[in-house]
Amino acid sequence: MADDLGALLAGADRALAQQNLMQARELLDRAAAAAPNDLAIRLKLAGICRALGQPRAALDAVHSALAISPLDFTALLMRASLLERMADPEAGEAWGHALAQRPDGTLPPQLAAIVADGERLHADWLDGREKRLQAHMAAAEQKADEEERTRIARFRSNVLRRTKHYHSDPTHYYFPEIAEREFHPRRLFPWLAELEAATETIASELEAVMAAERAELVPYIQYEDYLPLQQWQPLNRSRDWTAIHLLQNGRRIEANARHCPQTMKLLKHFPQPVISDASPNAMFSLLAPNTQIPPHVGINNARLVCHLPLVVPEGCWFRVGAQTRYWKRGEAFVFDDTIEHEALNPTDQLRVVFIFDIWHPDLSEAEREAVAALIGTEGGEAAGGL
Repeated sequence: MADDLGALLAGADRALAQQNLMQARELLDRAAAAAPNDLAIRLKLAGICRALGQPRAALDAVHSALAISPLDFTALLMRASLLERMADPEAGEAWGHALAQRPDGTLPPQLAAIVADGERLHADWLDGREKRLQAHMAAAEQKADEEERTRIARFRSNVLRRTKHYHSDPTHYYFPEIAEREFHPRRLFPWLAELEAATETIASELEAVMAAERAELVPYIQYEDYLPLQQWQPLNRSRDWTAIHLLQNGRRIEANARHCPQTMKLLKHFPQPVISDASPNAMFSLLAPNTQIPPHVGINNARLVCHLPLVVPEGCWFRVGAQTRYWKRGEAFVFDDTIEHEALNPTDQLRVVFIFDIWHPDLSEAEREAVAALIGTEGGEAAGGL
C-alpha cells in the first residue's frame, strides 16, 4: 500500500508539472482513498479542484480534510474562500472560524494577503448582520431603560462575537447564585454620590500621607517566589505598582490612617465586610508611568471593589471582562474583581486611585455572616488584600 501511495503521489506531481490538472486530480482521488487520514493529500486535492474551476468538489475535499483536523487553519481558510467564491451565505461565518485559528507570528506574504482580504470580508459581514439584528430588535430597545439597553447591546455583541462572555472565577472563594456583573449599576450603591462628593477631601489627605515621613508605601503585590501565582509574576515586589494601605486585612495601618481622618470616617458609611484577618481593606493604589497591570482575577466573589479615581492622567484605562473604561477623577464605580480585569497607565505621570472593598449586594445578612465565619476560620489573609 505504501508503494502504491508513493507512486500515486509521484504521478500526481508529474502531472502537475505538465499542467495536466485532470490527471493530477484523478491520481490524488485514488491517493486519498488509499490514505483516508492524510490531511495533506486532501488539501492538495482541494487546490487542484479549485484550479480546475470545480469549487463544489474542492469544498468536498476541504470538508474531508476538516473531518481529519477540524481546526486546521489552511483548511478553514480554503473553506471560507471557496464559500465566498460560491456566494454562499455561510461564507461570512466561515471567515470568522478561519480567522479565529490564525497562528501567531508573521504569515507568508501570499497567505497574509488572503487573511487581510478575509478580515475585510468578515468585518463587512458582521456589520451587515449587526444592522439586521438592530433593525429587528429596535422596537424592544425603545421600550428599555438605559441599563436594559446596555445589556441588550452586550447580548447582541456577544452573539456577533465582537465581545465574549466572562464569568466570575475567584482563586479561592466562590459564593453561588449571586449576580455576575463586570461593572455593577450605580443604582445599587446610593452612597456613591457621598463618596464622589468627598473627592477633594480624600485627595488632600492623599497628599498629606504621601508627604509624611513615616508613611508606609509598599508594593501592591508581595508573595513568596515558590507560590503558584503566575498571574502576578511580572509585578511581584515591583515598585511600579504600590499601595498606601489605610486598612489592610482588617487592620488599621496607623502610620497612614492617622493622616486621613476624614477618609477613615467616611469609610464607616459604606458596607465593608468585617472578616477576621481579611477585611475591611482600603488603600490608595499608585500605578507608575508606562506600567500595565496584567489580566488577573481576585479571590472572593462575595465582595466587590470600589474605585474612586484621584490622580488620573488622560488615557489611563481599566478593563473588566469585555468592558473598558477610562478613569475620570471623582467618578467612582463598583466592579467584580473575580472577573478577569487589567489596567494600563500609558502616560509619563503617576496614576492614583482610592480603592476599598464592599459586600456583594445580593448577600443576605445570614449569608454575609456565613462568609465571614468561613473565611475567618481559614485565617482570612488569603481572601483579604485588594
